[in-house]
Amino acid sequence: MRLSEFTRAVEHEFGAAYGGQLVRELVIVELGSRTAEQALAAGVPARDVWLALCEAMDVPVARRHGAGLVEPKKRG
Repeated sequence: MRLSEFTRAVEHEFGAAYGGQLVRELVIVELGSRTAEQALAAGVPARDVWLALCEAMDVPVARRHGAGLVEPKKRG
């Protein structure tokens, strides 16, 4: 997962404002008691940060995988 995909996934799941607040302020034990923002800055892979954030926020498993990917363009 790229950082841009992480950002899209957060915004899609939580909304831009609330998602940004979570990334900046929610301390997640699984990330070494850091925020998602701090973990990303420390080099933790975006996918690991996304999954830890989902776990902390009780996001259903069905909405965790493949999140943040751009919809494929339709041929036609």
